[in-house]
Amino acid sequence: MLIDSVFSESQLPQVSDDRKPKLNPLNDNFNKREFKELWNRINHKAIYRVEFDSAELVRNCIRTLNNELRVSPLQYTIQAGTQKELITDDQLKTGESFKLEETEVDINKASIYSMVKYDLLGKLAGNTDLTRKSIADILGSIKPDIFNKFRENPEHFITEATRLIKEQKATIIVERLSYDEIADRHDIEIFTTGQSRQDFSKASEKLRNHIYDYVVTDSKIEKAFVHELDTCTEVVVYAKLPRGFLIPTPVGDYNPDWAISFKEGTVKYIYFVAETKGSMSTMELRAIEKTKIECARKFFDEINQRISLDKVKYDVVTNFGKLMEIVGGEY
Repeated sequence: MLIDSVFSESQLPQVSDDRKPKLNPLNDNFNKREFKELWNRINHKAIYRVEFDSAELVRNCIRTLNNELRVSPLQYTIQAGTQKELITDDQLKTGESFKLEETEVDINKASIYSMVKYDLLGKLAGNTDLTRKSIADILGSIKPDIFNKFRENPEHFITEATRLIKEQKATIIVERLSYDEIADRHDIEIFTTGQSRQDFSKASEKLRNHIYDYVVTDSKIEKAFVHELDTCTEVVVYAKLPRGFLIPTPVGDYNPDWAISFKEGTVKYIYFVAETKGSMSTMELRAIEKTKIECARKFFDEINQRISLDKVKYDVVTNFGKLMEIVGGEY
């Protein structure tokens, strides 16, 4: 009953020590002419238009949910143990202050109907940006045993159904998508918002060519990419684009990784926006990720139509070597 009565879409915030925040101010690179030129080229906002056959999407979603929807039943784990007599700070941090003696895992078989009320149509419609009617057409046509999985674990059903529907949506929209530029632009303040409350445990060493003294990387690939960007003699200035820099797409907003300005006369493309991925294999990129990347290509194509010289090149790179391979060549 306790499990059935609890519902929360939010996770607990990460607890961190804010008593000694590490400042990460913008430095002189931010004011360089090369960065201003780059920023003026990419800070445009746009709206997208897409037309597709709703009936085709509904049919694809019905087939996919019937074949691929997997919902795990609710289960819980009970662990029992004894606290050690003497506990060090390191043991608390590593979870070694208790001696685990017994673990029991069970599936919640007793309750079929949760006490939490769900607006299933509204939730899926909001998650996928489809109409309630389209969602009703999909759910009303899937197999009864598939739909009954909603009772076993409503939240997992919603999560997995959302993912599968968005992936089907992603596969049919790219060819029918276009962008129209609007007068509004991204505010320069997105580079200063939230910079003093980051988790600096993954921050780089102090940098030379970045617009901040430090950058927080998300992976080993990004860390190596930053090191080579910062030591490359052809790079004048670069920035990890803040989360406020978003490109709208039909499958969710997209935030590119990097904006880079090269020395004029040294490479084919002076202004570059890069997405760093560990692998370009289509098997390893989810349908939604691939769709966002293809949408970004169309977005920058639209921007470039209004730029006469030194257009912006957007591409996905697996490492620094791939970046230089793309920007190199005759110029």
